Amino acid sequence: METTINNKTLEKLKYELVRDGIVSYETLEKAEELANVQKINIGQALINSNIIPEDTLLKFLESKLHIPYVNLEDYSPDPKCFSYVAFADARRYRIIPLFKIEDVLTVAMADPLDLFAIDKIIETAECSIEPVIASEASITKKIDEYYNVADTVDDITIVNSGENFDWTDELHKEDSGEEHIPRVIRAILKQAIIEDIHELNFEQVEEGLKVVFKQNGEIVDKGTIPSILNPAFVAKLKTLSNLDPSVCEIPQLGKLCFKVDKAMFIASISSFPTIMGERISLKIYKPPSKLEKIVPDEKQRALLMQAVEKPGIILVCGSPLCGKTHIIYSLLVETKEIKRNIMTIESIAKYELLHINQCELNENIGFNMDKALRFVEFQSPDVVYLEGIKTREAFEFLSELYYNDKTVITEFMANNMTDLRQKLAFEDFSAFKSLISCLVFINSRDSIEIYDKETLQKYLA
Repeated sequence: METTINNKTLEKLKYELVRDGIVSYETLEKAEELANVQKINIGQALINSNIIPEDTLLKFLESKLHIPYVNLEDYSPDPKCFSYVAFADARRYRIIPLFKIEDVLTVAMADPLDLFAIDKIIETAECSIEPVIASEASITKKIDEYYNVADTVDDITIVNSGENFDWTDELHKEDSGEEHIPRVIRAILKQAIIEDIHELNFEQVEEGLKVVFKQNGEIVDKGTIPSILNPAFVAKLKTLSNLDPSVCEIPQLGKLCFKVDKAMFIASISSFPTIMGERISLKIYKPPSKLEKIVPDEKQRALLMQAVEKPGIILVCGSPLCGKTHIIYSLLVETKEIKRNIMTIESIAKYELLHINQCELNENIGFNMDKALRFVEFQSPDVVYLEGIKTREAFEFLSELYYNDKTVITEFMANNMTDLRQKLAFEDFSAFKSLISCLVFINSRDSIEIYDKETLQKYLA
């Protein structure tokens, strides 16, 4: 997680500002100090301090880079192009697609020399990129205006060009070019989506890198990437996930945005060292659906929404990979209409949700769940989603949030109601159990049960 918003273009050209007499060296130094303190880029610091008008700075970049500057107030982006750039990437790289002519996608960028961003967009868009310069503020405004995350994907259609799609067909194509590895990665991910797989792993074996799908709790071998391609495959996969490809001795956690037949998906990616080499695990998350699609029963849906509007603990339960996160995200999208301060604390934000304050943990700088729990209350949240609560201390903190009139949403692993009853029977859960105001139990994709407090206490007694 970056602590400062960098702008590679301005970092490269900042001394040109001095040479062209636009600012003095001393003024530039002060702007850099301000940027470091406020954790903004130097361009923002210059503009915020009224040292340089934004229009002047953008025209300076245009003259130096020979890249056109556009005023986004004069543009209406083509909505069809939004499928080429995920909302998460648009926000992260300050970029918005404008239009596409043949195989060239024109995008407005605040940082047109960010080659990593351009490579990432080329990878997901699968076409050439033509950048133009625009102000960061105008790009952010257009993203918020045109990317409506609330318009969720309820019906994802994946085109299967054959009854038995097999990623190894791409692997065995006679192609040694730079695009071979990216195409293999896309083929593996496409097969996972077609087969409705939520978890896949890459495991080191003597022959190479084994591709494993986890389906209905069972491990299914889907072929092996030859050892000669291992380094390039792992490096590319990590680069696409914002992980450091040069590090393999310690675990890393990242996020991969990818496209399958114009539908965008997000996967968390975890690398872990083993004696055979790195094991890489991906968990795929589908975009949140409208809540009425997941919970069609109006009375049960009403129970859930009533629970959100008053203090209490909403517990979402089910077996591994049953869709707990999916229903929670769908609930958060619905809840934001209530006009409350909603916050999340997650290892990885699966999808960026407008008007919801999502927070990602970062163990590298000591920002772990314990620290997040101790400080989140200072933000005065009304609704808090806490991912993966497992420790006794965490459950005690959930109780504290409840007593401070907060609505808490969290998840718990249980294969069935009997399993849940046995797990919550431990003395450590006695106080927590009494505070559950609503239980969402996912038996299967087509069977979700919702219990209010009164009914639930009878089941758990």
